[in-house]
Amino acid sequence: MFEKAIAERMNLLHTESAFAILAKARALEAQGRSVVHMEIGQPDFKTPQNIIDAACHAMNNGYTGYSPAPGFPEARQAIAEYAARHKGIKTSKEEVVIVPGGKPVMFYTMQMLINPGDEVVYPNPSFPIYESCIRYAGGVPVPLRLSAENDFRLNLEEFKKLITPKTKMVLINSPSNPTGGVFTREDILAIAEVLKGRPDIFILSDEIYDRLIFEGEVFSIASLPEFKDRTIILDGFSKTYAMTGWRLGFGILHPELAKQMEMLMINSNSCTASFSQMAAIEALNGPQDAVDEMRAAFIERRNYLVSALNSIDGVKCCMPQGAFYVFPDISSFGIPDKTFAERLLDEAGVAAAWGTAFGAFGEGYIRLSYANSMDNIKEAVERLAKFTKTL
Repeated sequence: MFEKAIAERMNLLHTESAFAILAKARALEAQGRSVVHMEIGQPDFKTPQNIIDAACHAMNNGYTGYSPAPGFPEARQAIAEYAARHKGIKTSKEEVVIVPGGKPVMFYTMQMLINPGDEVVYPNPSFPIYESCIRYAGGVPVPLRLSAENDFRLNLEEFKKLITPKTKMVLINSPSNPTGGVFTREDILAIAEVLKGRPDIFILSDEIYDRLIFEGEVFSIASLPEFKDRTIILDGFSKTYAMTGWRLGFGILHPELAKQMEMLMINSNSCTASFSQMAAIEALNGPQDAVDEMRAAFIERRNYLVSALNSIDGVKCCMPQGAFYVFPDISSFGIPDKTFAERLLDEAGVAAAWGTAFGAFGEGYIRLSYANSMDNIKEAVERLAKFTKTL
């Protein structure tokens, strides 16, 4: 009955398939089915206790009301100091806006910089909300193909071809969701070399997984002086500190752009939860032992899972360099990746995301998250191996 009432712009938005798969998996579990969850990008660890304690202390001491729209000054200062310490970027609290989760940074960035017809070059396969945000702002998504043959790194020649007079923004995501690929220092410098003569092009650098780089180094394009003012960094606490439900992210951007993002915050969310911001200070400045332990666990799981997948006839999986995903090639089985994932859930009880949910260049792949226990990962591999024998 509401079909004609819904605004046309809503058709520009698409869902995040992992949540749809999760809902279906939960429904199967409610029917008594056993499901191994490999679909959702959520650490299986508890938020470190010192962070929880800091939030409780803050609530008990009055941090239950509004904060300034861009965040408390002390929380923004802690993030600025963290950026200098971890990313090698000299910044100030005036360049930090704290938002409820990482997604608002990408959404706000597109809304404040992209005009109808502007082109945005973005990796593909990639996080599906990128394309939604580009289209919703009236921009033109221009996919940069990432390939397993290149470990899902930058293809420089392909990238050069995509830059046109209409290019307004380039989106970088390293480490990548869904591939786990990492753009190396050389890759980032190559991007910078192509763009150095185009000061009109902005960069959105999604660095939400950069504490989960397993090989290589953290290198942000914003650490290059000539790119700092035109780069918007997206980061947050969900992946590093197992805080997905806290909805706590931040943008680092030029003060003039930060004022625009603040205006979007005022007109949408007002502010990020006050007590969460106090927890953020403790997360960044407190002990990092839990982060190191989680990272070590992810490496162990990754190594097992990649080896186990490659032992299955018909499955090929390259070694991801970061995040907590593998992106195996299942094209040899001759069925669409979405059909493969749906049957894997229905027939084998393994929830996985299909490759084309992350863009057209994800065809023939599935995404498995190893943000799960080793026992569950081993069970998922056994079920997957049995399932492939039926194809």
